[in-house]
Amino acid sequence: MSWHQGTLVGFDLETTGTDVENDRIVTAALVRLEPDGTVAEQRTWLLDPGVAIPEQASAIHGIGTDHARKHGARAASAVEEIAHAVADVLRSGTPLVVMNARYDLSLLDRECRRYGLPSVEDRVGGAPSPVIDPLVIDKHVDKYRKGKRALQALCDHYGVTLDGAHDASADAVAAVRVVRRMGERHRPVGTLPPTELHALQIRAAAEQSASLQAYLRRTADPAAVVEPSWPLIPRSR
Repeated sequence: MSWHQGTLVGFDLETTGTDVENDRIVTAALVRLEPDGTVAEQRTWLLDPGVAIPEQASAIHGIGTDHARKHGARAASAVEEIAHAVADVLRSGTPLVVMNARYDLSLLDRECRRYGLPSVEDRVGGAPSPVIDPLVIDKHVDKYRKGKRALQALCDHYGVTLDGAHDASADAVAAVRVVRRMGERHRPVGTLPPTELHALQIRAAAEQSASLQAYLRRTADPAAVVEPSWPLIPRSR
């Protein structure tokens, strides 16, 4: 049975911003979808990130500072639960679907370091795997397509309904449904074992980063540095 016909678990974070080194988790979701597409299990977290949530971030995911402080869990304990749950999925061998995994998994890694907790890498004894990233796969199988490749754009392209965009649970479910459509439509990736698909994405992400780096140097910011590593950005010293 191909990976897209089996059980998949979607993971998503909503955060205070886009800087993996300094921003914080506000909400998180892990959602298990069975082969028939039904949601079999769902875990969600609301955190008090310990810092003010910028208005720009609140405008996207709808969670403000006062709400998070009143209703959110203590960040350190919630990050421990999230990292433990993600590691459990990976140890089981079930593919973890993460839209733009390089961002979400790296930010979770930095949150673990912030609170002195074992990272997902520590818990599984190596880099998180198998991970399936709709963004990396879409760029690999359809590299010359024009237009955006954010989750909503991918949902539109692959015919997936996204209800409640930027809600962590809704985004996690949509990411799984998108990669299933990708697997059905693009047999070269759909027929790979999860471990081989993971390895393909490492290579594809590096190639994509190199192309973007070259483009930026030609047209925009010659000093820009594009991270090639996937699914984790290495920690800075």
